[in-house]
Amino acid sequence: MKKIIYILIFLLTVSCEYLPTFKEELTEDKPLARVHNKFLFEKDIKDLFKSEISEQDSITIIKNYIDSWAKQQLLLNQAEINLQSESLEFEKLVKDYRSTLYINAYKQALVSNKLDTIVTDSQVKQYYLSNHDNFKLNEELVQLKYIHFNKDRSDEKKLIKLFKSNKTEDKEELESMKLEFKSHNFNDTIWVKYNEILNKIEVLKNMPKKDILKKSNFIQKEDSLGLYLITVKDVLLRNDTAPISYISPTIEQIILQKRKLELIRKIEVDLINDAIKNENFEKYKND
Repeated sequence: MKKIIYILIFLLTVSCEYLPTFKEELTEDKPLARVHNKFLFEKDIKDLFKSEISEQDSITIIKNYIDSWAKQQLLLNQAEINLQSESLEFEKLVKDYRSTLYINAYKQALVSNKLDTIVTDSQVKQYYLSNHDNFKLNEELVQLKYIHFNKDRSDEKKLIKLFKSNKTEDKEELESMKLEFKSHNFNDTIWVKYNEILNKIEVLKNMPKKDILKKSNFIQKEDSLGLYLITVKDVLLRNDTAPISYISPTIEQIILQKRKLELIRKIEVDLINDAIKNENFEKYKND
């Protein structure tokens, strides 16, 4: 690191003279560059190198950093000179922003320590029942199962029979063969977005939507890659109420957000009350 900086300083001193005198050995409190009364020190660039890189790459990185730093300082200097009338407003904005950062960080720390993050199924169900009118779908949902396999299989008829069957032993036999399929989904209890299905089963893109979105619908389709067997178990349309199993993750986030806001309000009220009690805050009447 020291060797690289020495080389860089020599090159910069010879070529552009923005480091006037560095004859003695550098330490972390020695400057690398100056713009007016602002200095860039060696310690300021220590974090530039997170992994081993070549000496030439290191020199390039340091030089680019110094150039970038100088441009920033020069622009800032010109801005301060030419925007003096707005300086008070800028200072207020900076102060407000700094205060906001501190306050938000403190609130987040308190929330992280005190927030109850456990949301039970009964709490989700209660919220769903109380607000189910707010959970209208803006897209179609589908429950389905499917398999996709090569067209030249000798047991194609058997696969179709097993796929259509509701017998437990037939379902188990079909699932035992899943590694032989190009793709599959046997879990027809999960609600899936219609558009996601089209992306997964592209052969359906050539079918009218109304021919797909039917309950208890069996579809058999071929493409150049193989044969699809699809059973649509159930369908929910736009403006239908979203099922609780589908909307549960959203409800959990809503509940947690409400708890967070309530906790923050309580923290703020407690701070005010404690300050009043300890005579650290009082309001003056304006007569």
